[in-house]
Amino acid sequence: GGGGGGGSVYLRADESLTTLADYRQRRVFKAASGRPGMGKERAGHAGEGLELAVPLGTRAQDMQTGELLGDLTRGGQRLLVAKGGHHGLGNTRYKSSTNRAPRQSSKGAPGEERELLLELNVLADVGLLGLPNAGKSSFLAQVSAARPRIADYPFTTLHPQLGVVAVEPHRSFTVADIPGLIEGAGEGAGLGHRFLRHLRRVGLLLHIVDTSPMDENEDPARHVNTLARELQRFDADLARKPRWLVLNKVDLLPQDAAQALRDDIVRRLRWRGPAYHISAATGAGVRQLIHDIMAYLEGQTKPLTTRP
Repeated sequence: GGGGGGGSVYLRADESLTTLADYRQRRVFKAASGRPGMGKERAGHAGEGLELAVPLGTRAQDMQTGELLGDLTRGGQRLLVAKGGHHGLGNTRYKSSTNRAPRQSSKGAPGEERELLLELNVLADVGLLGLPNAGKSSFLAQVSAARPRIADYPFTTLHPQLGVVAVEPHRSFTVADIPGLIEGAGEGAGLGHRFLRHLRRVGLLLHIVDTSPMDENEDPARHVNTLARELQRFDADLARKPRWLVLNKVDLLPQDAAQALRDDIVRRLRWRGPAYHISAATGAGVRQLIHDIMAYLEGQTKPLTTRP
């Protein structure tokens, strides 16, 4: 009999997993080797395939070639990342009219070896974009059951936070709070690429802007343009995603001043998309915003997340 080929290696999306931390400890995985063939014209056996469980949202990339092997975005989805070798041929495969008792055979071929880069990207319908202290964590806490850390200093959020916004029974969407960005983030400054990549999958960006009283050197319109440039530098496709302007902390301004500021910012930015002014702290204007988001998502493709 011929030699057996090695098994294939697969990734499988497991909805119960939330992190790739297990792969920090163990980094080498190998499918079982094949078994040689036996008598009575039995061929070699391929090795058992190896299946590795990963969270939803995992991207697999070949580190040597840069090839994107695939995205795992559905529960139970499998992705072949290393193909097993073909089994060898036994002596009966070499039998012919001139060679009736062959003694040739071939060994099984080794399987592929790959060095993979695994990235976990957040799966959410809406992503929150903004400078540190814009109020993204406060907004997430206001609209969902998530309880992110909230404080009055930069980079309170160090990891993406997810929350489910229940608008009505059987109508909900997920929001991802991405850590605050700074100028140069698109080129790796601050938290940089580490978190901007999480925004690739969302269907809608909420650009949250701090409009609280500030010194004369601070300008909300300039902050909006700063982050727009960072998105463009990082990923042109990301920069083209639908983006709504959400002016936050209006509870710190008189009502007429808040409205005048909103109109001024929209005019100077030549903003053509939806624009809201809210208070994430008090909830003012928030309910209308989430209803409009839900209507928008339902009018587009089906949201990335489904709820019973």
